[in-house]
Amino acid sequence: MHQRTPEVETFWRAFQAASGVSHGDYDVVSFGDNAEENDELLALALQGTKRATASLAQSYTEETLPRVGGLVVVLDGQGRPRCVWRTTEITVKPFNQVDAPFAWDEGEGDRGLASWLANHRKYFAGVCAANGWTMSDDIAVVFERFKIVYRKG
Repeated sequence: MHQRTPEVETFWRAFQAASGVSHGDYDVVSFGDNAEENDELLALALQGTKRATASLAQSYTEETLPRVGGLVVVLDGQGRPRCVWRTTEITVKPFNQVDAPFAWDEGEGDRGLASWLANHRKYFAGVCAANGWTMSDDIAVVFERFKIVYRKG
């Protein structure tokens, strides 16, 4: 999760004006773990190819776990807000129970299950190492589908 900077708050207010949403309940995220990857995955989301994302359940508390209907401001690699998504589905299950339709919806690489497993096993292993957690094939993962509901420009 990222901070609500003045630029993010301004973007949120523009979204509120365009959408009629009156509350200020939203999260701020970016994809991946570096600016280049962030921009690449954001581009896939803005094109409509990427309609899902996955994260380790250990990264959340009960209060911060994504929820259906939740709104999320997505940042680019320079930390600028670029779009808002609405979460349409949340499933928490073991890493090794991901299915081919989810891998396809995540929109990365060749969109196949085998490459999803290989790429996410490597990515999640890095997240685990950075946090002192143990990576395993049955680690709990939050599988989130979303729809872009607002974009900058």
